[in-house]
Amino acid sequence: MPTSIITTDDLREFKMELLDDIKNLLSKQSKGKLKRYLKSSEVMDLLQISPGTLQNLRINGTLPYTKVGGIIYYDAEEIQNLMTANRVNHNLNS
Repeated sequence: MPTSIITTDDLREFKMELLDDIKNLLSKQSKGKLKRYLKSSEVMDLLQISPGTLQNLRINGTLPYTKVGGIIYYDAEEIQNLMTANRVNHNLNS
């Protein structure tokens, strides 16, 4: 497997992309465009994770869910709380 070197410029670019994504999410939420309950496929798209990762988050209790008629639903507010609770701040000089 080839090795990649991550530079501080790469980290800054990632930070800016992540901030843009968060701003878009928050603006959608404030405009009421974000649904209250999301299906698994919507959560995978939102968090950009695989089905296996989502299943692991359910199994280990990280992400609460509700199952109705065989369909699993996730509370969008719970996802937002999870993201906020697991936020990591690094002091990178901008």
